[in-house]
Amino acid sequence: MNDTAFTEIRKLEKETEQCMKCGFCTFVCPVYQEEKVEASVARGKNELIKRLLSGELELTPELATRLYKCTACMTCTVNCPARAPIARVIVAARADIAREMGMRSPYGFIYRHILAKRGVLGNLLSAASFVQSAFMSKTKGVVRHLPDFMSALSKGRQIPSIAPKFLRRLLPEVNKAKGKALMRVGYFSGCTNEFVLPQLGVKIVEFLTRHGVEVVMPRAQGCCGAAIFLGGGDFETARKLADANVKIFEGFDYIVTDCATCTCALGEYQRFLADTPERKEAYVKFAGKIRHVTQFLIDVLKLPASAFQASAAAKGKKLTWHDPCHLNRHLGVREQPRQILESLADARYIEMPNADRCCGMGGQFNLLNYDLSMKIAEKKAEGIEASGADIVVTACPGCQFQLLDIIARQKMPQKVMSLMEVLE
Repeated sequence: MNDTAFTEIRKLEKETEQCMKCGFCTFVCPVYQEEKVEASVARGKNELIKRLLSGELELTPELATRLYKCTACMTCTVNCPARAPIARVIVAARADIAREMGMRSPYGFIYRHILAKRGVLGNLLSAASFVQSAFMSKTKGVVRHLPDFMSALSKGRQIPSIAPKFLRRLLPEVNKAKGKALMRVGYFSGCTNEFVLPQLGVKIVEFLTRHGVEVVMPRAQGCCGAAIFLGGGDFETARKLADANVKIFEGFDYIVTDCATCTCALGEYQRFLADTPERKEAYVKFAGKIRHVTQFLIDVLKLPASAFQASAAAKGKKLTWHDPCHLNRHLGVREQPRQILESLADARYIEMPNADRCCGMGGQFNLLNYDLSMKIAEKKAEGIEASGADIVVTACPGCQFQLLDIIARQKMPQKVMSLMEVLE
């Protein structure tokens, strides 16, 4: 391997030295808890990466597979005495793998020619929305079950239903505040609210405008790039998306989204994609305006408890909260959603055992390791059952669909809803 290999890992070489090999991560890593293999845990992956840098190991497809087998939940880091950020080192390793070995099929094509092009993605999903009702049965919530003749491929997977009307057809680009406008924000809808849960996007915008916020949903916005660069390591495609999103969202007081993964990815442009001083400056400024909606309601608008009322679906119900890894450990947003849920006088909040346990989704991890992903989700299902709640609330679409999938598999009675869905 030449001297220019592993350039992204080398940027984080100091972080690889933080690991003290104590093994604390083996007690908390969701992947290791299922596999009990050293290469599954942060300590083992870090050692593999260090050996790549030293030339002791060659990059092989088997090694690459190991480095992709991580949910990036950051549980290892928060339980590490040295706070070694191995999940971030792994993201850098994926970028070097993608550059040295190419993107694995079909993800390279999907990232560059579908996810990165909102119009193409919209057209494909629009066509798929007509097909789903004919070939896929509707199951619990907003998921569908693939037909039996595809069971060998789907493994019984529940997948999101595509909305008949996308969000941009339900909302104007500019949504005026009710009364005097306190501020003007850009709404980053994300792929899920745009194509799968548009009514949730409508509800969020209406909630914000009702509390004095002018909300603009730029039509030109694209994917946040989480799957592309955090999951897949395609930094080149991600930079194009990042540059476009930064430019599109110029001039707002804040940029608000209700997706934990989008919030994290938009803020990580500065960490992973800033390859020039100009990009660094632009990405840092952009990241400073990003807020998850729970942060925005509590920390920026400072809404009182009386502003939060239970929706019809949540009234009289017992609610419990699942911490998305991107929201809790990556962003440190933990108390704000609980504060909102505890404010609901017509519903009862119950803290779930191990509420911050990773559900096993991990974006591309779920696609590459579905059986393992479901084993991790089974542990989360145990916590949900123990809570005795009627509704599991979260604030990440990926987590939401993972929880719907495992609850359907386990034939559990709970519903899964986004936090904004339980608000009137």
